[in-house]
Amino acid sequence: MRKRMASPTPGTSGWARKALRRYAVGMGAPPREFSNVIVFNHPLIQHKLTYLRDRATSHRPFRALLYQIAGLMVYEATRSLPITPVEVDTPMERIIGHRLGAKVTVVPVLRAGLGMAEGVMEMMPEARVGHLGLARDERTLQPIVYLQRLPRDIDAGPVLLVDPMLATGGSAVQAIRLLREAGAKDLRMLCLVAAPEGIERITRENPDMTIYAAAVDRQLNERGYIVPGLGDAGDRLYGTE
Repeated sequence: MRKRMASPTPGTSGWARKALRRYAVGMGAPPREFSNVIVFNHPLIQHKLTYLRDRATSHRPFRALLYQIAGLMVYEATRSLPITPVEVDTPMERIIGHRLGAKVTVVPVLRAGLGMAEGVMEMMPEARVGHLGLARDERTLQPIVYLQRLPRDIDAGPVLLVDPMLATGGSAVQAIRLLREAGAKDLRMLCLVAAPEGIERITRENPDMTIYAAAVDRQLNERGYIVPGLGDAGDRLYGTE
């Protein structure tokens, strides 16, 4: 929840105001220097993220933890999805309920993004899935596109771009460009760990983009890896270190 959503309503008691503030911080609040980034400080997410960072965590638990964190993060990232009223019959009476009012598309950046996409889809199985294959040239650090498979009507609703690592921002910016060209309008990004350099690049080129992250780390090293980071998410996810 963003900080502005935690303002108390008139008549709210002191303990309730404190509870609202704790909830706002726990569910995610933008760092002062990055107003377009929602960082999740929830204890469960940070607990699982610490296990992910641990070099002793093998690919099997790494995969499960990534899946679980993505499932927790998607609640906040989808908070503003459009809904539409519908009538349903309960065993007792007819009521007005709500269902998603637009087609949602989840787009993982291959290959590491697949691990997060599975967690998102567990919570939102009605969503469609597109795929973007981007590989980083280790010499130039620039992305190379090798696969693009997206729904033809991707503009029919919100698009969640998922990639565990936001490092230089090169792959993310390229992915955003491809999605915009395909027609995506409501575009949000979910990542596990982000570097300030990547955030700054996305913000510079896509100022209206909201980024949801479990952590914003210190910086990139000379090889373009996030530090302290958690290593190569794809290799750790699939046991190809």
